[in-house]
Amino acid sequence: MPNREDALKLLKEYNGDALVTHGLAVEGAMRHFAKKDGEDEEKWGITGLLHDLDYEKFPDEHCHKTKEILEPLGYSDEIIRAIMSHAYGICTDVEPISKMEKTLYAVDELTGLITACALVRPSKSVMDLELKSVKKKFKQKSFAAGADREVMRKGADMLGISLDELISETILSLRAIAPSLGL
Repeated sequence: MPNREDALKLLKEYNGDALVTHGLAVEGAMRHFAKKDGEDEEKWGITGLLHDLDYEKFPDEHCHKTKEILEPLGYSDEIIRAIMSHAYGICTDVEPISKMEKTLYAVDELTGLITACALVRPSKSVMDLELKSVKKKFKQKSFAAGADREVMRKGADMLGISLDELISETILSLRAIAPSLGL
């Protein structure tokens, strides 16, 4: 299986800075939850890093094009299926079943919301961002309107945790990699 360096190079080949940064954020969240759950951090991280690989160049074929790109490069069916499942009900019918799939589904939109919350703070940092601030912005539908709150709720439910826990843990995951995100 290709390593993280290969995955990051591939992500940069297909995407500009914004989606690369989003990939890094989702990677960080996935690694955090993998470690917390005693899972394979490398596999979960690469899955998070590459989850939107095709989005910038092939938005109408999102996830499906990623499968075409990753299969010949030796990425596992497990990683490809997880990537397909993160857009369940949006542009794929691949339901998240494994813990890795459910986690990716849960944190993808949430990392975007948390990043937006951090960027409107005076510090422009996730380091002083608290749960209550994210929850306040969560309720404002016009704030980071592209971040689907229903997906975040469903993701927490899939994982069997509260939305508060999902948000808190995801904030912690982004703090751990804040410099690489510019936060």
